Amino acid sequence: MFALLSLHLFMYGCNLFMWKSTRINYNFIFDFQPATALSYRDAFLVCTSLMTAVVGSMVLHLILLSTGIFPRQADFIPGILLLCSVLLLICPLNVFYRPTRYCFLTVIRNIVCSPFYKVLMVDFFMADQLTSQIPLLRHMESAACYFLAGSFKTHRYETCKSGKQYRELAYVISFAPYYWRAMQCARRWFDECNIDHLANLGKYVSAMVAAGARLTYARQPSQLWLVIVLVTSFTATVYQLYWDFVKDWGVLNRKSKNAWLRDDLVLKNKGIYYGSIALNFILRVAWVETVMKFNIGMVESRLLDFFLASLEVIRRGHWNYYRLENEHLNNVGKFRAVKTVPLPFHETNSGR
Repeated sequence: MFALLSLHLFMYGCNLFMWKSTRINYNFIFDFQPATALSYRDAFLVCTSLMTAVVGSMVLHLILLSTGIFPRQADFIPGILLLCSVLLLICPLNVFYRPTRYCFLTVIRNIVCSPFYKVLMVDFFMADQLTSQIPLLRHMESAACYFLAGSFKTHRYETCKSGKQYRELAYVISFAPYYWRAMQCARRWFDECNIDHLANLGKYVSAMVAAGARLTYARQPSQLWLVIVLVTSFTATVYQLYWDFVKDWGVLNRKSKNAWLRDDLVLKNKGIYYGSIALNFILRVAWVETVMKFNIGMVESRLLDFFLASLEVIRRGHWNYYRLENEHLNNVGKFRAVKTVPLPFHETNSGR
């Protein structure tokens, strides 16, 4: 759970570095205050601090268990780490990036309460991040059950897997990010009367159907459910790929002066865009392995699941750059922002 979160923070730090290097005005797009917005160095620092705390806790846990010192109390360490993380997130003191923490909590509130809040760019951008972190949310469910149900005392992990309420909750958690995003699309359609938002809503509905079919197939493997999974997942993937490339990135334009891209490009090397299109396509279809269960030898299934979840986080970080690049260029075209950083001096009246 912490590793996936740290990886996402690392990818966000890479996004901030690339946006700044290519002069994409992300502070304007997200409506961030430049004085308190995170820089890429801050994002890397948070990421490194988090993983240092996690690894340190793991080492301490293993030392206490191997030496026999407080073996029962050692099992509290993961719970203490999780509790400290939550308390730090909501801490009212002006430490550890309080403006950023409170901005994050506000955005999460807006997402969870969709469609009752007006949808801003940062809101639906964050909601898109959550759709790539469903495995993390599932791990949060398991961690909460593990500690609240007392499983950490007996080490009986199956307690949180055999209960009906926990199995049903898995559907809710898998649907929630897509539902929130769909409600944001509905609110934007209501506010702007743009039919594209209803089409985007359909994309998230198709993703919910595909996610539900995969969960059901994992519990009731049969030929019928396999066919349903393949049909729903293929439909959702084609829908998502079309929206990624045409709507979010603005590429695959046949009439563009840059073949199958768009007229305005921030990066000079066109090959990067073609490579990014191919990479996004490959990572989008990674779900095939979870359905077909290819023979991978001795690789443990949980490790493979973590690897696939990490690939989705990497894909989202990769998607983020081009999504904001396209938004920045659209702003420039509509005269809502400047394409280049202004010069660090003011023009003076020479009296001529």
